[in-house]
Amino acid sequence: MSADFLPAVELPAALHLSGEQTAAILAYLGGRRGPPNDASLTALVAGYVRRVPWESASRIARKNAAGGAAIAARPPAAFWADALTHGSGGTCFESNLAFYALLRTLGFDGYLTINDMHESVGCHTAIIVKLNDQSFLTDVGIPLHRPLPLTPDKITRARSAFHTYVAQPDEPRRYIIERTRHPNRYIFTLVDRPVALDVYSATSSADYGEAGLFLDKVIANKLVEGKLSRFSSGERPYHIKRFGLGNDYEEISLPTHALAAALSTHFAIKEAIIAAALQAVGAA
Repeated sequence: MSADFLPAVELPAALHLSGEQTAAILAYLGGRRGPPNDASLTALVAGYVRRVPWESASRIARKNAAGGAAIAARPPAAFWADALTHGSGGTCFESNLAFYALLRTLGFDGYLTINDMHESVGCHTAIIVKLNDQSFLTDVGIPLHRPLPLTPDKITRARSAFHTYVAQPDEPRRYIIERTRHPNRYIFTLVDRPVALDVYSATSSADYGEAGLFLDKVIANKLVEGKLSRFSSGERPYHIKRFGLGNDYEEISLPTHALAAALSTHFAIKEAIIAAALQAVGAA
């Protein structure tokens, strides 16, 4: 790795990614090492949403394999190893931590946040990236397809192919995050306060517990061949929803007898992971 873009300070062990793994991640995302600026941040986010799915299958399969024993959330190195080997991703806690570790390894400055959705407190995470004097909301846990600049005293916007993202200041250090061209405009309420890594990690591990989110349904979301693809085992008959630009929409019917194989082919996630998750939630 070039020394030009190394972090200014040594990173905590929990965020460590080796030089070899970092190079492999960048190749997987279709990018290359560059200066920590707006353009490279935007390119990294774009690469992530094309290659790494928002999905619950890997978490469900992992929890089921533990047989009821308490397990810790995957650290970034393990998350990326799974992504590179199995095509998996995760939900917001593990996904944003893994992306944050990559950003810090590449020399970006910033911090993690834990945020709210309506009355649900502390249920969603995001990253704040600091570039010079500008803050950017960066969130691969929804995901937002572009970094969104934040300004405390005015509404800001960032346009992607599918949505325009909007940050509306609410209370001090709180923003209402919204998106256009979606039936539910509201996404979440950003609490723009740094969360310590040990607190974040403990909260992420707790998300594997009895009150953990997205452990009762196999859900997958990913940008596939230029269209947003979504599957949920809670929707019958089984199908994949595909959203393109404008009014481009289709549903792909899925065979119940070969559901895991069909989902594996479409989302490029290892079939055994999907099969184990579907069995665990009674959808196989």
